[in-house]
Parts: sequence; C-alpha cells; structure tokens
Amino acid sequence: MGSVSDLTARARIRDAAIALFAERGIEGATIRDIAQAAGVSSGLLRHHFGSKEGLRDACDEYVLSELTGVSSRFTEMKLLDDIDPQILLQQRYIVRSTMDGSPAGAALFDRMIEYGERWLQTADLKVSDPRAFVALLGAMKMSMFTMSDQLSRVLGTDVRQPQGWARMLLASIEIFSTPLVDPELAGLAREALARLVHPEEEQ
Repeated sequence: MGSVSDLTARARIRDAAIALFAERGIEGATIRDIAQAAGVSSGLLRHHFGSKEGLRDACDEYVLSELTGVSSRFTEMKLLDDIDPQILLQQRYIVRSTMDGSPAGAALFDRMIEYGERWLQTADLKVSDPRAFVALLGAMKMSMFTMSDQLSRVLGTDVRQPQGWARMLLASIEIFSTPLVDPELAGLAREALARLVHPEEEQ
C-alpha cells in the first residue's frame, strides 16, 4: 500500500492531467506539461501511471465515476443551488476525450451510452428506440460544450463558468419540459418515421 504522499501525488497528477486534457486535448498535453502542472517529476508520473495512455485511462475512469455519481444526485434535485466548477471541468474533459478519434475515446463514449441505457430503464419514459434516444440525448448535451465559444458570444456570458452554465441549464430544462410539437402531429410523425426505420414491418 502506498504512502499518503504517494496517493496525494497521484491525485495531483490526475487532476492536472484532467485540466490540461480538457483545455488542450489528449494530444496537446505532454507528460512534461502535466508533471510540471502537478509539481512532480516526469519520472514520478511514469511511476504512477506508466505512460500518457495509462494516465488517460485513469482520468477516464475517475471522471466517469464522478459524473455518473453527480448525475444520480442531480436527479434528486440536490445540486441546483451549487454548480461546482470542477464538475464543469470534468464534463469538458469527457467531451474532449470522447471526440479525439481514438479507440479509448470511442470506448468511453460507448460506456456513457451503456450508463444512459441503464438510467433509462429506471426512468418513467417510454421510447421506441432506447439506444437512439440515449445517444442523441448525449450528443445534444455534448454540443453545449463543443459550441461553448459561440454560445458564450451570443449570450454575452461564459457558459463554461457556473453562472453561464446555470443559464444554459435553465434553458435546457424549459426545452425538455415544454412540448414543442403538437401531440397529434407528433403521433403521426412517429408512425411515418417508424415505417422508414422498420420497412420490413410493412410487408
């Protein structure tokens, strides 16, 4: 078992990597940059994580665990009074990691979809295509980060900061809680689109 100082150094390295990966992307942050930000040597970083890919795997595991825990607490409406900047940073990290085109990023996105499908099974929602529902919902949520520069510009506030993010959450809650399509028209559209998705059922 490692010493307390070893564990603290490991956590510092991980947190520095999350911040730099979120800012620059996985490829844009070097081991030297991360070690310097954590206040440790490159050798100590390699001692704890082996390589940058090993460090990235550790960051993926940690952030996914943190965010799924936050998601569970958020559904209980306990976090609306305090939007933690660290959570926003972790969300930016997740977006960067899943969009870097690597097998690790693809695997992380797949795990997020699997978590979403498990969540959907416990929610009081009836959808025709659970995987498509969860995948699209995830992509829509991620777009709030990938479009953060444009959103910040048109709204006149930095949506990467708690106050700006709260404004985004308020808008998203209003979008998801307000029917935008007439129920009768939505029913007709669902039937027509279902025929396109499953043409074999028409035969």
